[in-house]
Amino acid sequence: MLVIVPHMRVSEASVYLGVSDDTVRRWIDRGLLGSSTDASGRKVVDGYEVAMVAREHATVPALPGGMKSSARNRFVGLVTDLQVDTVMAQVELQCGPFRVVSLMSSEAVRDLGLERGSVAVAVIKSTTVVIEAEDRGDA
Repeated sequence: MLVIVPHMRVSEASVYLGVSDDTVRRWIDRGLLGSSTDASGRKVVDGYEVAMVAREHATVPALPGGMKSSARNRFVGLVTDLQVDTVMAQVELQCGPFRVVSLMSSEAVRDLGLERGSVAVAVIKSTTVVIEAEDRGDA
């Protein structure tokens, strides 16, 4: 079975890695990422290699106060918005490049002492995770 590995341009890889194009080029020069040339003569990198480099270089902020958790889907961030009424609340966090929104009771917001600028951790435990991908038209 032939497995086709997607390739991406240096500029695309830089977006997924959260670094500049120049940094990706330096990583290629240092051998951290392999590269090849596409049919148009542009330098491209292997999408799987980019994913592995992203995983290896990911820095997850520690939980506040030395807490520990069994949850793997944790996003440490800052509260950027709160919409609280008498019963329910919407809490928005900025967790690195990710915006996470949670609906909870107003009582929970008060109990947690949440306010704009507070450090908070979004813990996501779900049996349903939707994955979306580019339509490559070759499937």
